[in-house]
Amino acid sequence: MTDSPKPWDAPQVRKWLERRIAAARLDQAAADRGGYEARDDYDKAAAEEWACRAATGADWTDEQATLAARLKELIGQDDYPVTGIHDDLRFERHVRTYLRKLAKMTKANDGFDKTLRHQ
Repeated sequence: MTDSPKPWDAPQVRKWLERRIAAARLDQAAADRGGYEARDDYDKAAAEEWACRAATGADWTDEQATLAARLKELIGQDDYPVTGIHDDLRFERHVRTYLRKLAKMTKANDGFDKTLRHQ
């Protein structure tokens, strides 16, 4: 990994992932109330929750290189099993997009301090 000016803060990363999971659940509930027109929003929120949940874990977040390897492994998967979504292809595209975002954040060690719901 690249040497970043600030040290890797595993508790902060875990906190950020947990807050993104909670925010994604709220977004899913809002999209569910939105009806047919909000199906894409629901799939996006479900993809964010799936990606954050897959990356969550003390084993993977303890070190920057370990989390980066885990994200690379997840991006390389062929499918992402989940139930209750509207469009499998759209969901998988959103999962890969979100995993790439997490990989960039991990590589740069930047963005994990932003814990507000809307980003």
